[in-house]
Amino acid sequence: MTVTPALVVHIVPMRRRHLRSVLRIEALVYPRPWSHSLFLSELALRGSRSYFVARVGREVVGYAGLMLTSEDGHITTIAVDPALQRSKIATRLMLVLAREAIVRRAKNLTLEVRLSNHGAQDLYRRFGFVPVGVRKNYYQETNEDALVMWAHDIDTPDYAALLSGLERAVPGETRYEDRR
Repeated sequence: MTVTPALVVHIVPMRRRHLRSVLRIEALVYPRPWSHSLFLSELALRGSRSYFVARVGREVVGYAGLMLTSEDGHITTIAVDPALQRSKIATRLMLVLAREAIVRRAKNLTLEVRLSNHGAQDLYRRFGFVPVGVRKNYYQETNEDALVMWAHDIDTPDYAALLSGLERAVPGETRYEDRR
């Protein structure tokens, strides 16, 4: 029996220097990856966007983004290197996005997810997201529909308790580094 050591994951704000690694993961997980210039334009919108990367050692193993509008946060992207999927990297990234949204005064979170991506839907449900509708042919490259999900009242003590419980269940160590 092989024992896998618990991961130490560093979560840091995404910077230009991370983009080569981010684009590598993007190309592995999405049929129509975002471009370098799209990531650059998102990173430039600091007032309404927050992007983070997850590192194990010096290697970027995942990333996620948040767009804020009024009192809603929209999760724009989240991806994990396929070699480390199911290692709670996405859970750690969702925790940082939810907390960032709360700090930035969001009351709700929303996202779209492929109808076929049941693993991601299960993750989002753990974070209090519920399905509210379907966007037909949202993913144009595959003509796949998107499930629209919302989490409401994220600025409440109950939601803070939910996040704390999810964080306690993550094995290993997460180090949040604010290097803005």
